[in-house]
Amino acid sequence: MADSSPAVLPISTSQPAVVSDTAVGPTPAFRAFLNNIAETVRRGLSTRRPWAELVDRSAVSKPESFSDATLRVRKNYAYFRTNYLALVAVVLGVSLITNPISLIFLAALLAAWLFLYLFRASDQPLVLFGRQFTDRETLGCLIVSTVVVIFLTSVGSVLVSALMVGVPIVCIHAAFREPEDLFLDEQETPATGFLSFLNAGPAPGVAPRT
Repeated sequence: MADSSPAVLPISTSQPAVVSDTAVGPTPAFRAFLNNIAETVRRGLSTRRPWAELVDRSAVSKPESFSDATLRVRKNYAYFRTNYLALVAVVLGVSLITNPISLIFLAALLAAWLFLYLFRASDQPLVLFGRQFTDRETLGCLIVSTVVVIFLTSVGSVLVSALMVGVPIVCIHAAFREPEDLFLDEQETPATGFLSFLNAGPAPGVAPRT
């Protein structure tokens, strides 16, 4: 006798995948850091002077004395500040590109500071190789690593060499460039530091360090 009961369809009991709240992606602190860098660069470029004005040959003359050269350097730096910093940055960048080992060491050091200390919330301890490190221990290790990388590798010599090339170029140009035709805006915005993008407040969700 055939079974007349209706067929039972199999029902899957698998649950839909739940998307984790902690999705992989840039942290709020990292996004704020990038935004601060972009804002600092934009603000700096807005004060850049025309390069044609910087290389104007008709304004080149020999300073009358050392005090005159010093006065020219101060005036020209105040006027061409962004251009001069860009020149030094280009010299530094070329030096690092031509020394890839130093570039790798410096990039690794910067990444360690950013992701192991600056962008890590203070309530999230650092755990490496099964050992938990406090903020003080992490900071100490980063400082020691910085000293080792700067003074015991080629990074320090590359940075010093780049500055020894870039800074004299800026000083020589500023000393021989007549500043009489340059006029600073009376209400010019104050200059911001090279690392001003690190001075912003903590990003949302990142507890300040004590």
